[in-house]
Amino acid sequence: MVTVLLPGPLRGEAGGAGRLTVAAAGSLRVVLDELAVSWPRLARRIRDERGELRRYVNVYVDGEDCRHVGGLEAPVPDGAEVQVLPSVAGG
Repeated sequence: MVTVLLPGPLRGEAGGAGRLTVAAAGSLRVVLDELAVSWPRLARRIRDERGELRRYVNVYVDGEDCRHVGGLEAPVPDGAEVQVLPSVAGG
């Protein structure tokens, strides 16, 4: 089981939940594929139509930026926490 943590702006796509449990582990791609089964709208906010992480979304696996440890192939062990953070723009 993997815990996916969502900030306020993404919770509406997950029925208001800030914490989701996904019965998948192995790689970030596997976790996000499983997430898409139950929450397809949320999945579209995280990945583009090619299945790649959206440029403005940061994903951390146990505190490590996934882009520094393999991107979608980043290892996600059982019991890990995956945090999804969309970039915030403003001025």
